[in-house]
Formats: sequence, C-alpha cells, structure tokens
Amino acid sequence: MVALEEAVMEIIVNAGQSRSLCFEALRSAREGNIEEARSLLREADGYSRQAHKMQTQLIEQDAGEARQPMTLIMVHAQDHLMTSLLARELSEEIIQLHSLYRQ
Repeated sequence: MVALEEAVMEIIVNAGQSRSLCFEALRSAREGNIEEARSLLREADGYSRQAHKMQTQLIEQDAGEARQPMTLIMVHAQDHLMTSLLARELSEEIIQLHSLYRQ
C-alpha cells in the first residue's frame, strides 16, 4: 500500500519536472535546436510516466478497500499532472511548427 502523502508528493515532483522540461524544450526549439528540444521532450516523458504510475497506484487502492480521502493536496497533485500532460502535447505541436518554419 502506498502512503498517501508520499504518493501525492511524487506526483507533484515528477509532473513539475516534466512540465519544466517541456518549457525548456520550447526554448531550445525557439533557438533552432530542434533535436535538443525533442530529446528534452523524451526526458519529460519519463517523469510523466513516473507521475502517472503513482496516480494509477492511488486509483487502484481507491477502487479496492483502501479508500482514499479527497484532500486539497490530492487535487493539487492531479492539477500538476494534467497541466504537465497538456504542456507536453502542446510543446510537441509547437516544436513541430518551429521545425517546419526552419526548413
């Protein structure tokens, strides 16, 4: 069983790192470093997977007998994760536009 506080903090930290890497990738693309930008997105994916894995564990616990109380910090963690996932998707599209523009 995953400790709630530990799980929530892992989601927040990993999602935050993923989001930061996405914005770093955007800066690289803006400077013309498309391959570096894509590499940063791949790195961001690893952090997103870790956050998503922890979220899945919490959902599985909640679906079983270990019901989880809804707390503000859990909502905050979910917000971080969803924001990072959206940043990832949008970053990929913007990097693709930078790539096409520079051709």
